[in-house]
Amino acid sequence: MQWSTCYTERRSGTSKSKEIPRTEYQRDYDRLIFASSFRRLQNKTQVFPLPGSTFVHNRLTHSLEVASVGRTLGKIIGDHISQEAISTSDQKSKEFYKYDLSNVVGAACLAHDIGNPAFGHSGEKAISNYFIENQKELTEGQRLRDFFTDAEWRDLIDFEGNANALRVLTHSYRDKPKGGMRLTMTTLASILKYPCESTCVNGNYKHRKKYGFFQSEKEIILDIVDELGMIQEQGNPLVYKRHPFVYLVEAADDICYRIIDMEDAHRLGILTKSQVSEAFISIIENLNRPEDDSDRVKDTYQKILDDNDSISYLRAKSINALTLESADVFNSHLKDIITGSFNDTLIDNIEKRCTTLKEVMQLSIEKIYNHHSVIEIEITGYHVMSHLLKMFIPAVLRKNPVGTDRMALRLIPLQFREFETTESNYTKALSVVDFISGMTDAYATEFYRKTTGIDISKHV
Repeated sequence: MQWSTCYTERRSGTSKSKEIPRTEYQRDYDRLIFASSFRRLQNKTQVFPLPGSTFVHNRLTHSLEVASVGRTLGKIIGDHISQEAISTSDQKSKEFYKYDLSNVVGAACLAHDIGNPAFGHSGEKAISNYFIENQKELTEGQRLRDFFTDAEWRDLIDFEGNANALRVLTHSYRDKPKGGMRLTMTTLASILKYPCESTCVNGNYKHRKKYGFFQSEKEIILDIVDELGMIQEQGNPLVYKRHPFVYLVEAADDICYRIIDMEDAHRLGILTKSQVSEAFISIIENLNRPEDDSDRVKDTYQKILDDNDSISYLRAKSINALTLESADVFNSHLKDIITGSFNDTLIDNIEKRCTTLKEVMQLSIEKIYNHHSVIEIEITGYHVMSHLLKMFIPAVLRKNPVGTDRMALRLIPLQFREFETTESNYTKALSVVDFISGMTDAYATEFYRKTTGIDISKHV
C-alpha cells in the first residue's frame, strides 16, 4: 500500500460524487449521526444494565466518545503523514491527511459498534449458540446444519459483530437504496479490524483473531481492497492485511473502554474511589508524558472535592496520555503499518512498556466484567435472543410455512423480508439475524414478553 493511494472518495453502491460544501468524509460522519441504526445504540448495553438510577455508558455514548478520541488521533497522525510521508507535489494527499483523516477516523469510530446486537457480547453468543445447539434439529426432515455450506455455517456459529457492522453499513435491504448507507470505501476499510472471512480465523495474528465480513459481503470486500490497494496475504484468497487507519479506530476504542468502564464502575460503587484514582494516576506516572506533570495532576485531583468530578478529571488525563502515546507509536511505525508488517495493536504495544495498563485490565476483568449485574444482563439477553431465533429461524427455512410459523413471519418488518424473494437458505437466515441483531435491549425484551405470554395484558 501507499499513503498517497490508500484513500478514496468512492462510495459503496455508486461511483459518483456531488459538489457540496462538505467533504465526502464529513458526509460519512453526518450520515452516521442521522442513521436510525446508529440512534438505536442508545438502548444497547455497553457493559452495565440499562437503564438505571445512575448514568452509565451505552453503546451510543461509548461510540461518540470513541469518535472524539479518534478525531484527535486522526488530526495528530494526519499532520505527521502530511509532513513526513507525502511528496510536496502531491497537494491532494497533503490536504486529505491534514484536514480529512480526522473525519474518516471519527466516522469509522461512530460505526465500529453499529453491528453489535442487544445485551452486549451475550447477544453475539446467543446467536452463535442457537445454531450450534440446534444443528441437529429437523425442519421439514432436514437438519439445520444441512441447510448451509461450510463457509455459511461458520458465519452463523461464530456470529461476529464486526462483520455485522459492515453488513449494516453496506447491505441493500429490501426496498432500500443499493450500497446501504453509501459510505466512502475509505471509512468502510477503517472499521475492518479483521479483514478475513470466518474460515480463516487464526488467533496467532492480530488481524485474524476474529473475522470481519460475512460471505454475503464478499463482493463489497473485494471492491474495497481493490480500490484501496490493500495487501492480500499469501496463500489466503480472502485474507488481507489491515488498512492503516484501522489502527487508529481500534486504539480509540481500546482507550475508551479500558478507562471509561472504570469510571462507570466507580459511579455504581463497584470500585472504590481509591482503586480507580490509584489506577489512573499510575497510568499517568507510568507513561510519564511531558505534557502532564504527575505531581501537578495529583495536586489538582486532591483539590476537587466532588468524588465523581475528581475521577472524571483523572479519566480525562488518562485518556489524553494514552491518545498521545498511541499517536507516537503509530508515527514511529509508519513503514511497518503501510507495508502490512505491523502485527500488533497500538495499545498492546504501549502495554508492554506501561505495565500498569495491564493491571487495570486485569482489575476490570475481575471486578467489572464478572460483576453480578453484568452477568445477570448477559444471562437475560441470552435467553431473550435464543427465544427469538427459535421462533423465526425454522419458520423462515420452511418452503411453505403455515400456522404459527406463518404468523410469526408477519411480525418481521418489510425491509428484513428478503426471505420472501430468495431461494438461498443462508440469505433467509441472515434476514432473521438482521432483524433480531438490530433490536435494542428494550425492544427485544418487550418482544420476548409479548410472544411468550409473560405480558399478555398488552395484547388485549
